[in-house]
Amino acid sequence: MHGRALLTSHPQRSTIRAMDLDDILGSRPDDPLNALVREDLDRLSVTELEARITALEGEIARSRKKIEQAVNHRASADALFKR
Repeated sequence: MHGRALLTSHPQRSTIRAMDLDDILGSRPDDPLNALVREDLDRLSVTELEARITALEGEIARSRKKIEQAVNHRASADALFKR
């Protein structure tokens, strides 16, 4: 059960578990996101950590924009074919 946390205080009765990183990211060892979340942050300075956060926030914004575009595209296609 390495990497998993119980969501209840009774582990012997619980079947609900938090997601493991492998559940979210997949098990591809060459995946850059997989490597990123496993990277040791202890070696980074505060300035480097702040730069990392800025870069990750930019990537989050880019990902959200892509999701929004995909949802809007799907809605447009659905509306077109309902006529």
